[in-house]
Amino acid sequence: MAVHEELPVVVVGAGPVGLAAAAHLLERGIEPLVLEAGGSAGSAVAAWGHVRLFSPWRYDVDAAARRLLEATGWTAPDPDALPTGAELVERYLTPLAATPQIAARLRTSSRVVAISREGADKTRSLGRERLAYRVRVQGPDGATHHVRARAVLDASGTWGQPNPVGTGGLPALGEVGSSAVTGPLPDVLGTDRALFAGRRTLVVGMGHSAANTLLSLVELARDEPGTRITWAVRGGSPRRLYGGGTDDELPARGQLGTRLRDAVESGLVTLATRTSIERIEPVEPAGGNWPVGTSGTVGTADAPVRSAAPSDVPTATGPVRVQGATRDGELDLEVDTVVGATGFRPDLDMLREVRLDLDPVVESPRALADLIDPNHHSCGTVPPHGEALLTHPDTGFYVVGMKSYGRAPTFLLATGYEQVRSIAAALAGDREAADLVQLDLPATGVCSTDLALDPVSGETAEVSCCGTSPASPEPVLVTFGAPAGSLGFATGTAHGRSADEQEVPR
Repeated sequence: MAVHEELPVVVVGAGPVGLAAAAHLLERGIEPLVLEAGGSAGSAVAAWGHVRLFSPWRYDVDAAARRLLEATGWTAPDPDALPTGAELVERYLTPLAATPQIAARLRTSSRVVAISREGADKTRSLGRERLAYRVRVQGPDGATHHVRARAVLDASGTWGQPNPVGTGGLPALGEVGSSAVTGPLPDVLGTDRALFAGRRTLVVGMGHSAANTLLSLVELARDEPGTRITWAVRGGSPRRLYGGGTDDELPARGQLGTRLRDAVESGLVTLATRTSIERIEPVEPAGGNWPVGTSGTVGTADAPVRSAAPSDVPTATGPVRVQGATRDGELDLEVDTVVGATGFRPDLDMLREVRLDLDPVVESPRALADLIDPNHHSCGTVPPHGEALLTHPDTGFYVVGMKSYGRAPTFLLATGYEQVRSIAAALAGDREAADLVQLDLPATGVCSTDLALDPVSGETAEVSCCGTSPASPEPVLVTFGAPAGSLGFATGTAHGRSADEQEVPR
């Protein structure tokens, strides 16, 4: 009999992976309690609801969650369609949270602020493994209470913890609290249009979030004269984001990189490489009016601005001066808005009293780090993995989903589902099922989510992020320990950050 078997397993977060965890636990006869900080399931996903995923529905729905939903008469979406974040919430997460099994065990507006062993801080060792977990929760009324748990799965994600745009991992001077700094995915062509139309924007970052924001700004500039776009990257070139074009086995991603390269080469986007940002400060108005036009030069620097949460979009205010350095020298740029598309990091403060074994670089579970390190991997070369690689010194505690990847941006939604399936099996005592980590994937692997709409035509690219084409997938059973060459998909360029140092071929 497991220790404290009468207690629930607390799942922190009611996003896709958190709700999948609850579904798998229920199938194993284990009582879950899901604690969601937002007012409803999928609150973080809803914050980027305008973004379309690369992966189609067939890979966005967890198997145990599907079984729960189908018992209610739920109609599955077209498996080959690419949902937006809003559609993922409306057509999947909300119905899943409303199933009687999940609804009875879901507490919204309940923010977990700390986790510890009952009656013991991190330093106590004697009898520690026999202690229940004590989860401190701030409820809807603001009052704090505690929940006892036999185990804890932290699926809280990283959405509320953006990396700063400042150099060296630190916020630039003036970044924190700046009204000019947004999170990584503003709705440029929708609700946030007025913030960017006819104004000057600096986009910092070299991931797909940056690429999609840049392409949305390019589209906006066609209709809104005076819209100016500067793109700052910390590496020596954007070759990794440009990808391999027609050599990319994911056409939508290849098209994304090709369109972005074309926008830079045509002068629609001004690119600054080896950028470090040191300072962001308001520009003083001249004669009572905010100045119009760009002053200064774009040079080389590492990035200074930001502190707004990813969902925060500032109101239009006066311009700011962004200062630092670039490959070409000094960075001294006047802009109206800075989009910080620099990725995320995990919130570890709430886990201070839990004994964790984290990789010092990636901040993921140590055993997982080599498989996901962005210096060596893209999302297409990360194999599935389960409970054995997600354990910590405190038994029964797991970080799952996006947060389990720490600072690595290589997370796969389908792999997160496999994580929690494996953990549920382990908690139920089924070691064989826990260790047999596998996924049915197309031969080319799976990619993480992002936009897949052509910003020119507005049409969805006919591509599966989980294969070369949704019309003719080639399923393959991928098990843990398979050679890296049997996973992923060709991008037409080197994986990992080493590619950042290469010049863009002309």
